[in-house]
Amino acid sequence: MIPATRFLVVLDVDSTLIQDEVIELLADAAGSRDLVADVTEQAMLGEIDFAESLRARVRTLAGLPQSVFADVGRQIRVTTGVPELITGLHRHGCTVGVVSGGFHELLDPLAADLGLDQWRANRLEVIDGRLSGKVSGPIVDAEAKAAALRDWAALYDVPLSRTIAIGDGANDLRMMQAAGLAIAFNAKPLVRSRADLAIDIPDLSQVLPVLGLRG
Repeated sequence: MIPATRFLVVLDVDSTLIQDEVIELLADAAGSRDLVADVTEQAMLGEIDFAESLRARVRTLAGLPQSVFADVGRQIRVTTGVPELITGLHRHGCTVGVVSGGFHELLDPLAADLGLDQWRANRLEVIDGRLSGKVSGPIVDAEAKAAALRDWAALYDVPLSRTIAIGDGANDLRMMQAAGLAIAFNAKPLVRSRADLAIDIPDLSQVLPVLGLRG
């Protein structure tokens, strides 16, 4: 039986849980960084559809060897305060999940290392040891992020009023709307305007006192 959960906290990954945009790190290896960064910015501002933007960016990765996942994984920088946040939430009986428009191939080892309870992301298609330039399976878009929060709330028997969503881009807005408390973290203006509160200090441990919890 799953023990009772005090709060369910669900975070975005790129530029929230971590300082990086993983697809841009992958694009560095493919020589398409500038193009991918421009499309990422448009998607985070809500100027273009996320699924469309993701497919366009992933196409530029075609031909990369599967070994790029390990190379990029070593470059990922966890945001200041993440270990303290996760430890503090767990100490107070909370559950922590992340949902990402990025990729399981990079998120899985990171989530395991950090001790996260749940995580979801996209998957990159690999054929004969190389990236095909396509996403495998359904795309984790704004609605999928909201669905993850609702699914995990049901799994842990947490009312939505005791769920917290933390994000920075337009793709996080539906998840934030579904949650009991929406926190914009170093966020784009659109996200700040629709959040319940904003944290502008790049330290995720600041979430603990917001919830009335100690580290």
